[in-house]
Amino acid sequence: MKPHNKYLKQPSRDLRNNMTEAEKLLWPLLRSKQISGLQFYRQKPILNFIVDFYCPVANLVIECDGGQHYTIEGLKADSIRDVALAELGLRVLRFDNQQILNETDVVVQVIYDVITRLLESP
Repeated sequence: MKPHNKYLKQPSRDLRNNMTEAEKLLWPLLRSKQISGLQFYRQKPILNFIVDFYCPVANLVIECDGGQHYTIEGLKADSIRDVALAELGLRVLRFDNQQILNETDVVVQVIYDVITRLLESP
């Protein structure tokens, strides 16, 4: 289990109950071990962050990024977050919400390809 802030338990529950449209579209494609038979979790606390989707076996985090992620502040915060997660050995994949909504098949294929490479590498 990855380290997490125990105070993020309720906020992560709240986020699960209020997912964005992109998260709502992607979640049914990730859940129930549909990609390579791997379990994904949604709105998972890791360190002091809540990641959108997390696959522990592949050490993979998937983030669905809305417009706030493309501001100067958002880009800086995401960079800090990605470095902290990478220090735990996690790979972070980021997708723009519009890409998830408009190119869902491409997004799922990228996720599948990355998982395949991560599981094949030593």
